[in-house]
Amino acid sequence: MSVRGALAAAVDWLEPRPRLVDWSLFALVAAEAVTGLVSFTLGTPSDWPVFWAHRALGVAIVALLAFKLARVRRNLTNPRRWRRSTALSVLAAVAAVGALGTGVAWVFGLDVRVSLWTLLSVHVAFGLLLLVVVPLHAATRFRLPRREDVEGRRTALQYSALLVAGAVTYRAQQAANRVLGTAGADRRFTGSQPREGDGNDAFPVTSWVADDPQPVDVESYQLAVTGRVADSLALPVDEVAAGDAERALLDCTSGWYTVQAWQGVRVADLLDAAGGTTDGASHVRFVSVTGYRWTLPVDEARDALLATHVGGEPLTHGHGAPVRLVAPGRRGFQWVKWVTRVEVRAGPDPAQWVVTLVSGFD
Repeated sequence: MSVRGALAAAVDWLEPRPRLVDWSLFALVAAEAVTGLVSFTLGTPSDWPVFWAHRALGVAIVALLAFKLARVRRNLTNPRRWRRSTALSVLAAVAAVGALGTGVAWVFGLDVRVSLWTLLSVHVAFGLLLLVVVPLHAATRFRLPRREDVEGRRTALQYSALLVAGAVTYRAQQAANRVLGTAGADRRFTGSQPREGDGNDAFPVTSWVADDPQPVDVESYQLAVTGRVADSLALPVDEVAAGDAERALLDCTSGWYTVQAWQGVRVADLLDAAGGTTDGASHVRFVSVTGYRWTLPVDEARDALLATHVGGEPLTHGHGAPVRLVAPGRRGFQWVKWVTRVEVRAGPDPAQWVVTLVSGFD
């Protein structure tokens, strides 16, 4: 058998049954959406398995998508075979290729902007589009898998090979980045690329969704400390800039990270100044002038910093002046900007997820 014939035979052996390919793509897109969204909330090195899974599953999608497109290419290229569902098929293919292409470009260190978006943000947008289009596409030809589609040793080996190939390909990509010296070699495990320097100009100004308030009037500003504390406080900004300092890493979900020296007041000192927490206190909520907010367990919150300076400079408005939260180990969207209230609570705040999507919209 020729080499070409051997490769064709190997591809034929690896290709799952058509109905199983369709359902596998559906399942993998769902798994990619879950791991991708969960990864937004993870920032410590121990969380690496989630990011590995996301990338390995992406490689498996590439293989399954190739099988799928090879099977349906005649339907897509021949207008006479088009149906009402063909537009959804084309849109799903475009979204899939877009998500995979931008993801591959990003991990190899390509750093270009599409308007105000990084390639990583474009990748996320394609992924969210897939999450909508793939179920709609599947509904146009809904057929449950048959027993013969999933049974057998061959099926188990096929999917084991796909997942192993995904993990091996990801490791090979990391090695290629190091050998070639691409910008991707400096990425964190989260995929974020470094931004070097000190101070406000060293890293981009970004806001989650639509948060873009007018500059805060420092003269009238007061930071409120309320809730389950012995005595509520209202502090002017000069009493917040107490001089506590910490060098902490800010990892933004738009695809960059920076290590900066932050200066301000430790949240533990604020709570102590308020007479300490009262019975039942379990969480601390940090609220922005826009209504945006995030909540931390009280023990974690005590170690956080409310910063007024970065790199020895007063924070600029875009970076959250006069006061922003510095929460090491958390992702950038959880570092609340323009903090105006610190609220000690008896529990978490599930509604914060909703607020992150609507904050800033009039």
